[in-house]
Amino acid sequence: MTSCIHSTTINQVTPSAEGCEECLAIGSPWLHLRICRACGHVGCCDQSPHRHATAHFRATRHPIIEGYDPPEGWGWCYVDEVEVDLPDQTPQRGPIPRYY
Repeated sequence: MTSCIHSTTINQVTPSAEGCEECLAIGSPWLHLRICRACGHVGCCDQSPHRHATAHFRATRHPIIEGYDPPEGWGWCYVDEVEVDLPDQTPQRGPIPRYY
């Protein structure tokens, strides 16, 4: 793993939902979850039908996500397209529903 200039955007965050925020709202399944380390938005991965984590990046330009279900501990920078070291793992808000 490497670091990137966007590591300064990594915050301790509170998850926005107990699953993909948008998928829960529309009743859609997801495969894996990602959490934005700038604001705490929980979205689904690019293998999920709606790709909400990437959509959140495109809308906000928040660059770094964390693999979130279960806490996986790895980080990814959308801008630099590299894995990044995270200083910690974001605790889950509660049991995450499984849809795969």
